[in-house]
Amino acid sequence: MKYHVLTFGCQMNYSDSERAAAVIEKAGYKSTDNLSEANLVLVNMCSVRQSAVDRIYGVAQKLKKTPARRTILTGCILARDKRKLSEFFDYVLNIKDIGKLAKILKKENKIQDDYLKIQPKYLNKFSAVIPIMTGCNNFCTYCVVPYTRGREVSRKTKDIIAEIKGLVKKGRKEIWLMGQNVNSYKDGAVRFADLLKKANDIPGNFWIRFTSSHPKDFSNDVIEALKILPKVTKYLNLPVQAGDDKVLRLMNRPYTIKQYKEAIDKVRTKIPEINISTDIIVGFPSETKKQFQNSAKLFKDIKYDMAYISEYSTRRGTAASKLKDDVSKLEKSERKKALNEILKKTALFQNEKYLQRTVDVLIDAKGKDDLWIGKTKEYKTIQIKSSKDLLGKFVKVKVVQALTWGLRGEII
Repeated sequence: MKYHVLTFGCQMNYSDSERAAAVIEKAGYKSTDNLSEANLVLVNMCSVRQSAVDRIYGVAQKLKKTPARRTILTGCILARDKRKLSEFFDYVLNIKDIGKLAKILKKENKIQDDYLKIQPKYLNKFSAVIPIMTGCNNFCTYCVVPYTRGREVSRKTKDIIAEIKGLVKKGRKEIWLMGQNVNSYKDGAVRFADLLKKANDIPGNFWIRFTSSHPKDFSNDVIEALKILPKVTKYLNLPVQAGDDKVLRLMNRPYTIKQYKEAIDKVRTKIPEINISTDIIVGFPSETKKQFQNSAKLFKDIKYDMAYISEYSTRRGTAASKLKDDVSKLEKSERKKALNEILKKTALFQNEKYLQRTVDVLIDAKGKDDLWIGKTKEYKTIQIKSSKDLLGKFVKVKVVQALTWGLRGEII
C-alpha cells in the first residue's frame, strides 16, 4: 500500500504534512512520489486566500478519476468549505484532528488529541520546521486562521527543546521556529525571547530562524535576542500589510505606520546587518490611490531586502468579505508592479552591501551542472559553482556579484 501527500501553503502546512505522513506510515503505508501509484492520497490545503480554496476543487476533480483510491483532505478548513469539499473526498479533517487518521485507516483505536505531539516524518535531512504554537488571536479582517486553527495555543518549552536537540543530533543544520505570531509565544514564565535563548544554548553547529512576527508585540527582548544570540540568524520578517493607517484599521492591524517604522529603526540601530522582509496586500477594499502611495513611500523609506506582495482577493468567511471589493484587478496589478519596481532597487541596494564580504552559507539546492544555491546566515539567496557535493553543508563564500534578488559568490 502506497500513499502520496500534496501540500499547499506555508511552512506550517509543510510541517503539518510531516506529522500526517508519520501517522500514515505507522498504519503500514509507504511513500511514493508517483501520484498514479498511490492507494491513499492526503491533500493538505491552505485556506488563507479564496484562490487557494478554489484550487483544491481542481485537485479533487483530478483525484476523482481514480475512485479505487482513498482520499483525505486536511489543513486549514472553514466549516462552510468543509461541507462543500466533503462531496469530493472520502474524509475531511481539520488539521488538529490528524491524530484520527490512525483510526480512519483502521490500524489502531488510540487517538492523539494534541497533533503537535505526533512525531513527524522529517522530509528534509538538513533543515527542519518546528511549530512552537498554533492558532491566532489577532483576527485580521482578511484572514481565516483564527477560524480554521482556533485561538493561540503554545507548545511546552520542554517539548520544543527536546525536538530541537534530537534534530541537531541527527545532523540538522537549520531550525525554523514557526507560529502565526511567534512573538506571543508563552509557556508559563517563558516568553519567545526566553525560548530563543534556550534553543541557542543547545550544543551543536546549527542556525535558528523564526517566522512570523506581528508588529504589535515585536518586543525589545526579541530584538536583544536577535542581536546577542550567535545561532539566531540576523533575519526578520515583519509583515506590515498596508502602508496607510486607515487601511490598517480596516484590516484590524493595531499599530500605526509611525510605530512600525520606529520598530524597524530600533532593530536596524541595534543590528545594522539585519535582513528585513515584509508582507503587504495591495488593493484592499476602499484603498485609494493616495493611500496606496503611502505604501509606496513606506517601501522607499524602509528599503526592504525582500517583500511578499499580494493582490487582495475576497476570502469568503472573513470580516473583510463583507466590504465591497472596489479596486479593479487591473489597478491591483498596477499597484503590485509599482511596489515591485521599488523593491528591485532597494533589494539591489541592500545586496550590494555584501560585495567582497565573506559569508557563511548553507547550501539547500542543486542547480544545473556545477551550480549550487544556498542561503547566507542573513537569509540572502546566493549562487556558487563547485564540482563537489555541497547539499546540506555549511561553506564559506566570498561575494563577488550583487543581483536584484540575490548574490553570486566563490567558495573560499
